[in-house]
Amino acid sequence: MPVNLPIPTPESLLPIAGVRIGTTQAGIRKAGRRDLTVFLLDPGATVAGVFTQNRFCAAPVQVCREHLASGQPVRALLINTGNANAGTGAQGLADARATCAAMARALGLQAQSVLLYSTGVIMEPLPVDRVVAGLPAAIANAHAEPQATQWFHAAQGIMTTDTVPKAFSATVALGGKTARISGISKGAGMIRPNMATMLGFIATDANISQPALQVLARDVAEASFNRITVDGDTSTNDSLTLIASNQLGNAAIDNWEGAEAQALRSAVIGVARQLAQAIVRDGEGATKFITVQVDGGRDAAECRLAAYAIAHSPLVKTAFFASDPNLGRILAAVGYAGIADLDQTRIALYLDDVHVVTGGGRNPAYREEDGQRVMRQTEITVRVDLGRGAASDTVWTCDLSHDYVTINADYRS
Repeated sequence: MPVNLPIPTPESLLPIAGVRIGTTQAGIRKAGRRDLTVFLLDPGATVAGVFTQNRFCAAPVQVCREHLASGQPVRALLINTGNANAGTGAQGLADARATCAAMARALGLQAQSVLLYSTGVIMEPLPVDRVVAGLPAAIANAHAEPQATQWFHAAQGIMTTDTVPKAFSATVALGGKTARISGISKGAGMIRPNMATMLGFIATDANISQPALQVLARDVAEASFNRITVDGDTSTNDSLTLIASNQLGNAAIDNWEGAEAQALRSAVIGVARQLAQAIVRDGEGATKFITVQVDGGRDAAECRLAAYAIAHSPLVKTAFFASDPNLGRILAAVGYAGIADLDQTRIALYLDDVHVVTGGGRNPAYREEDGQRVMRQTEITVRVDLGRGAASDTVWTCDLSHDYVTINADYRS
């Protein structure tokens, strides 16, 4: 079960003017589940994206990059679950383009106006016939179902090993109006910074130029999805897409200076962080949500090195699962993080309110029972002070349990 993760309801999600969503059961991998989702965007919308840094990126990622670079206005998104269309070579790229073309024909658009996303099993051919056959029902559903319900069903429709849908909404005052923001994400395993096996879609009705939206997309990814890790694996398919429907009527935002622009930016990042943290809370087999905060670095980059070394360590993560305060494992991870001139005598370590290490060694006041008390919690903060400067950074992760192995061993069965 997810760790302290609120389950969304249709009533908790806000429709976004100019964005319609439809879902259907196309039987892409398993029958009886929503697995095909479409976003239909009214003319005038702007779209921006950030994608995986895995060099073995999937065919839909390649197509998305091509279509965004074409300059053609984006009018539709097509998302399938159950098959990643990754590691599929030239045929996979042809299949991706074929599904885009089919979507474009159904809507009277050019193929470059369609963005494509896939998630699921790697190195299996995409069942193009099932995707294409499901398009009419998904498009019809986008016009038939109440919009708030559509956001909820879309969150269900992009799931793979997720146990619950992930969706959040927010509002922010903008130009005397109330801007809406809604977003969904999926992901539970193969999650690692620089994007992971995650898909994220966030839309607002605010007016934002495409260049400003692309800047925001990068900032959002850096502040949220690039700060999570479940297992250290960077996926082939990760994609984060931002949509501004430009329906609110505010003065168009061309940069992120000024109080109102900053308020909107903060609100979008807030939704993204909720979505990103939801992925960790629903990590495969997770029983604990762990915040790793590293302070006292010379710059944020070296703080991240230490934080990710802790968050990726199987020894650290299994200790958290066992509620075992074997905290020397954390110090070992900091030591191999790659900070060449690190002075271990300056290191301090805290487990929530418990001061574990000072001056690079065990705090004389530390008691094992205090560490045990914190380790039994479902939410834990690990704080390391490097004693080198004023920089800090934070990542979010989870423990590593028996169920993680079971889920991934049985994934294709």
